[in-house]
Amino acid sequence: MNSISRFFWFCSGVHIPTLEKHPTEQNKYFGIGATIFFTGLFATLSGGYAMYFVFKGGTGAWFFAVLFGLIWGLAIFNMDRYIVSSINKSASTDKQILQATPRILLAIMIGMVISRPLELKIFDKEIRARLKVSYLNNQRSKIDTLNLAFGNKYKIEIGKLNETKIQRDSLESAIKSDRQKLNFEIFGNKTTETSGVLGYGPYAKRKELELQQRQKDLDTLSLELRRREGFVLDRKQFDGLMNEKLFTDKTLDSLASVAGFADRNWALGQLSFNTNGTRDTNTALAITFIGLLFVFFECLPVFVKLMSGRGPYDHSIENTEDSQIHESNKDRDYDVTVIDGVHDTRVSSEITQRINKFNSTY
Repeated sequence: MNSISRFFWFCSGVHIPTLEKHPTEQNKYFGIGATIFFTGLFATLSGGYAMYFVFKGGTGAWFFAVLFGLIWGLAIFNMDRYIVSSINKSASTDKQILQATPRILLAIMIGMVISRPLELKIFDKEIRARLKVSYLNNQRSKIDTLNLAFGNKYKIEIGKLNETKIQRDSLESAIKSDRQKLNFEIFGNKTTETSGVLGYGPYAKRKELELQQRQKDLDTLSLELRRREGFVLDRKQFDGLMNEKLFTDKTLDSLASVAGFADRNWALGQLSFNTNGTRDTNTALAITFIGLLFVFFECLPVFVKLMSGRGPYDHSIENTEDSQIHESNKDRDYDVTVIDGVHDTRVSSEITQRINKFNSTY
């Protein structure tokens, strides 16, 4: 337990030999150090998770994620440790707040940077679902754009194809109607267009000949239709329309799993809105409060240091600093006195030498 305490004291940036003289202050700095340590730990996880998606798919993704996570975590840890330890409790309250303001702003920025990758992990399932919808919509839009461009390029051919289909459908309907009339004539069903006489008479024979001719026309029209459809199909194949298909669920899962950091970050932002464009208040508040939680957690050591009173440890540190400053000033005075004495001795010696030289000459 003593080793753990000393470790967290180190994390808080205190002078451990001085803190050990004041037991009432130890718990406070134990808590501050623990907060700084866990902030660095969260930063390690956050940075490693973000870097994993940058190099995802490569052979060294895990290596770079771990390496960057450790470097990023240590950098944040060192910065937090400096921010907290640099607040001077010997100064007035206004001056402490003034000193802490840029540090709080920096802590807010750090909290926002740390929270984003962790939010990506927390909402991983929802992000995957939103990415799948986005990829499917993009693919559908791409296919619609290609079809529109193809329709404009082959407008005449497609128009003739549609006309041929209409003629074929109309002729098939007419043949079906005439065949029904022929059956009515043969079986003696009286209508406005049949004689009502049972048997295969001259009218029935004439109707059958007309049907045979129409069937030949239909066969010719169907052949022409297949030729036109074949031409349009070949053009679609040539222009690549046949290769563009809507993604299957398996393909969408694969695309969502390999999505990069930018795509996932965009999807996280889109979670605040429903698919119809309206704002999803519940999800937006959840994302906001999670981000604010990490920001508050990052600012917590600074707030604790500001809110805590000036204890015996702070008095000891101030006295130690005053003693060191006094000692430094005395060392400076000593060096100045020595330098002045040496200088005076050198001047006296030089004057004596010149006088003796002058006397010997004259």
